[in-house]
Amino acid sequence: MERMELHRGRLIDHIQLVVDDLAAARRFYEAVFKVLEIPLAGRGDDYFWADELFISTATSEAALGHTTGRHHLAFQARDEATVDAFHKAALAAGGRDNGAPGRRKYHPNYYAAFVLDPAGNNIEAVYHGPARRSAPSVKIEFEM
Repeated sequence: MERMELHRGRLIDHIQLVVDDLAAARRFYEAVFKVLEIPLAGRGDDYFWADELFISTATSEAALGHTTGRHHLAFQARDEATVDAFHKAALAAGGRDNGAPGRRKYHPNYYAAFVLDPAGNNIEAVYHGPARRSAPSVKIEFEM
């Protein structure tokens, strides 16, 4: 029996991106996840995932034969150096620049970088400055 974790209190439960070139997507996301310290959780012949982001081919069972449109995903980084490293790793792994690392006008501490992944999705790494107090998420474990 596989053990899963259900996290309550999150806005997004999971996201699936459906791409034409899974190998290119895997190279890209493995490189940026390594920098962001996000472990790859699993993979199969036509998919892979990390945390709650699932990436698959159009022929995977859940995709219903269609690729997804362009999306914007933002990953949290632990500091500005990690944002810089994300941008460098993403470009080296087949991403295209869509906004070099730097401060943004969204709020005074917003430091981010943007790249387009091999499928054209706008992928961001952002550091919001020193941590603020927030409500913790609730984690529930269950067996399947």
